[in-house]
Amino acid sequence: SVIGPSGGGKSTFLRCLNLLEVPTSGQIFFDGVDITEKGIDINKHRQRMGMVFQHFNVFPHMTVGQNITMAPTLLGKKSQAEAEEMAKELLNTVGLYSKINEYPNRLSGGQKQRVSIARALAMDPEIILLDEPTNGLDPNQILEIRSLIKEIAQDHAVLLSTHILSEVQATCDDIRMIEHGKVVFAGTMREFDNYVVPSSLNVRFGNAPTIEQLATIENVLNIEETGPNMFRIRFEKDDEISERIIARSVAEGWRLQEITMERCSLDVIFAKLSGKLK
Repeated sequence: SVIGPSGGGKSTFLRCLNLLEVPTSGQIFFDGVDITEKGIDINKHRQRMGMVFQHFNVFPHMTVGQNITMAPTLLGKKSQAEAEEMAKELLNTVGLYSKINEYPNRLSGGQKQRVSIARALAMDPEIILLDEPTNGLDPNQILEIRSLIKEIAQDHAVLLSTHILSEVQATCDDIRMIEHGKVVFAGTMREFDNYVVPSSLNVRFGNAPTIEQLATIENVLNIEETGPNMFRIRFEKDDEISERIIARSVAEGWRLQEITMERCSLDVIFAKLSGKLK
């Protein structure tokens, strides 16, 4: 996944990767080849990628089936009969087989996006580029597209750009975050989620102490009562805070029943990496 705030350069990066735009500086290597060099066969390079744009890129004057068969037949990849058979298979994959003879203006936003994805798959590309694929969709359509992306990722490399952090959690394994065209984070989803050290935990006691008693524990900054016998404890960086609370509970007879570390939200991590939090 390529993530970043709006205007961070995500769409531009994907368009440069697909040679729809020429980068103003730097180099882009794909499969070990610098694709920004002169002499690159642009059409051949683009055929290795399936691009799904941020805004629906289906042709309104063509049926759903024709949208999918057009490129393979025009480029001589398949005969008309082969392309039509492939369109049926792809539309079955994206759950739109019954819409094969419909025109896009009769489809919902989520259905149009699924047609775009099927069309991207029609050239059997090595990698699928998805630029904000759930932008503008309703919650149910978003879930449908996320499920489809996961299915596609079983057989294809998928590069997804988004500024929606829940999208990252739901669909991605590896992340590159860019801000103003520069990479500010590269790693796995787990590494991203844990980038900011947890600074609070939730506890529940059978025989709850007072807030004043909890406040005497070393490195505790403040305590918030969140329910009967339940507290959120914020602390300074302390790898042994859990052990310290457990030991104190045993010594004082607080009967600790639950203790869980509270992760920072992805929004906090995102803001920190973007330089918006100091």
